[in-house]
Amino acid sequence: MKAYVVGVGMTKFEKPESRDRQYWDMAEEAGGAALADAGVDYGLVEQVPAGYCFQPSTAGQRAVYGLGLTGVPVYNVSNNCATGSTALMMARQFVQGGLADCVLAVGFEKMKRGALGGGADGGDFAASPVARHYGIMAAAHGFEMSPPTAQIFGNAAREHMERYGTTPAQLAAVGAKNHRHSANNPNAQFQDVYTVEEVLAAKTVHAPLTKLQCSPTSDGAAAALVVSERFVVAHGLHHKAVEIVAQAMTTDTAESFGGSCIDVVGKPMTAAAARRVYEASGLGIEDVDVVELHDCFSVNELLTYEALGMCADGASGELVESGATTYGGRWVVNPSGGLISKGHPLGATGLAQAAELVWQLRGEAGARQVPGARVGLAHNIGLGGAAVVTLLRR
Repeated sequence: MKAYVVGVGMTKFEKPESRDRQYWDMAEEAGGAALADAGVDYGLVEQVPAGYCFQPSTAGQRAVYGLGLTGVPVYNVSNNCATGSTALMMARQFVQGGLADCVLAVGFEKMKRGALGGGADGGDFAASPVARHYGIMAAAHGFEMSPPTAQIFGNAAREHMERYGTTPAQLAAVGAKNHRHSANNPNAQFQDVYTVEEVLAAKTVHAPLTKLQCSPTSDGAAAALVVSERFVVAHGLHHKAVEIVAQAMTTDTAESFGGSCIDVVGKPMTAAAARRVYEASGLGIEDVDVVELHDCFSVNELLTYEALGMCADGASGELVESGATTYGGRWVVNPSGGLISKGHPLGATGLAQAAELVWQLRGEAGARQVPGARVGLAHNIGLGGAAVVTLLRR
């Protein structure tokens, strides 16, 4: 059975504590927008996967009760930075498996200011789900007094530079591109434009990464309404429907822990998920027009180019410098501004990527519209680990 996204919505992503709103306010706004986009009443929703990382247990119920008290099952989903796409995957599986005709996936996050920690919120790092990942990093690079997530990705960047000759300017080109794209996105946390030189001159977070190459903490929510083909027909939603052609999730394998930060931050997971999606759909990266990928740090965008098959290993720095991943190039990558500039409320990120692609494939993206976009790919990854690749087609 096919699954279609017929409605999407998101809040503006904002700096934490920038205004007085709670996670349920954001979830209600995003979920309500997705329902309104489709013209579907919440009473028709049969299942709700709700994703978040930093709110308490059963926050999903609290988040959607403002949409209606219908008794609908709510599943609370937490998968680190891949939480939003995990909720979307659950929604698709409910529909494709014939268990439901109408499912609302919602993701939200109310975060604290400052850099993310290393996953040891209770103070016991040994008990952290990512202790093994950071152990790989520490064995190869030591441990410095910089934010842990920036450190592990920054060390992946150092490895890429040493292995392939990637330059700081090529890493900075990712940040400059995504900040430039976000200038046309009213939902983005930042809309400022920077040159490569300005990105390089920004405060260093963990060399070679500067602040303008790192995603911020954010408050926000996003949602997608996923339905069956018969629901599309019954409700006359052909003009709204975007098909989820294929989707795959992978988790860490032994390859992740071979000793390289490039591997431990998820490149092998992404490559495996992409292969499964291409095989299941009969489509390849050459068929894709627009990509929303997980640029939590600039280096991860370069690693993802390679993992998705957009270029050979080691050629991603040259790819971004060539203009192949912006308007007028072979693909437009992160037209929303990506995580670096749009923002990164963990539970909402994967669903915000889906929302952007749905708008792009419908031709509704306004000033950031990718001309003639028909096929979109979303990539969402969480350290610890999970990688989700989704292929959508209009």
